[in-house]
Amino acid sequence: MQMALNSPLFRLSPKNHQQSTTPVKPFFNHPFHYSLNRAHKYKIFINSKTVSANASLSVSVPSDARIQVADIKKSSVKWEWKGHSVNYFVYKTSQESLSSNSAPVLLVHGFGASIPHWRNNIKVIAQDRDVYAIDLLGFGDSDKPIGYQYTMEKWAELILDFVDQIVKEPTVLIGNSVGSLACVIAAAESNSSPKSLIKGLVLLNCAGGMNNKAVVDDWRIKLLFPLLWLIDFLLNQRWIASFIFERVKQKESLKNILSSVYANKESVDDELVEIIKTPADGEGALDAFVAIVTGPPGPNPVQLMPKITMPVLILWGDEDPFTPLDGPVGNYFSSLPTSQGSSNVSLAVLQGVGHCPHDDRPELVHEKLLPWLALLPA
Repeated sequence: MQMALNSPLFRLSPKNHQQSTTPVKPFFNHPFHYSLNRAHKYKIFINSKTVSANASLSVSVPSDARIQVADIKKSSVKWEWKGHSVNYFVYKTSQESLSSNSAPVLLVHGFGASIPHWRNNIKVIAQDRDVYAIDLLGFGDSDKPIGYQYTMEKWAELILDFVDQIVKEPTVLIGNSVGSLACVIAAAESNSSPKSLIKGLVLLNCAGGMNNKAVVDDWRIKLLFPLLWLIDFLLNQRWIASFIFERVKQKESLKNILSSVYANKESVDDELVEIIKTPADGEGALDAFVAIVTGPPGPNPVQLMPKITMPVLILWGDEDPFTPLDGPVGNYFSSLPTSQGSSNVSLAVLQGVGHCPHDDRPELVHEKLLPWLALLPA
């Protein structure tokens, strides 16, 4: 998730997207055949053309698709990176299930989240490939070093080093929110190097920066800019920051914030609240929170995306209050498939989905993601 002011005043509705009522034949033939028995509206760009439809797609979903949080915690391991302990999780598929183009996947969470935020996705993706998930430094069970200067560039470096040292083969990056932006930076960096570590890129409601100060060309942010600087000043007062953080991480507060971010309110359960709250109770969490919210926003994805030539899939929830489709970030990414020189980019706008599509409506994400993964070049 991306840090934002949680006020109804600034939660503006995205533009309406017209939907055709004529069924359209899917553009892929997926090897799995498990019917979800659901008809979902979707909007997807294919080779710079737009297709809108009501369609039912067949994807393979294990009956026990969710991994228990306790099992993730029990099976996670540590990796030493630049003197810091980084937590990660691996779900290995059987050798018989691996296909010729089954590149491994690395899942990268958003602001305030951690590996268990992918509990509904890991097994589904791992049917024909190995899946890795990582806690970025400052989040989850990774170290939260006091005085550390968090930047988007350092997270991107962490991702590339992880792929190089742990995965050890070209990998598909899948990120949400600021995790998406870290993946964009990593992919752009890898694309310009002789040894490309990244095979594909999946962005779930990509953030425009590490915090709200990134999107300076949005009139809503311009209007709030003096307030954002005031918040930075107040958060640098330790007692004020501690007071705010303690209030924010209360279960009721977290549930209210998550309910404003998720379109599917049924997904905001006690388990999700605990997934966000437990790391926030750990040592160094307050310092990480302050450093990230008040730190530099990082590189602009608008300058980075043209450097990326690998296949890119963009999935965007149309009810995202943080990065709405009608905001500058949403507008930019939704226009990419029809832009000159962006034939490598596909987009699906997910109807009735918020800022964290993979957890809000995981079945919609899987319907778009699994066929795209299956069609990646070997």
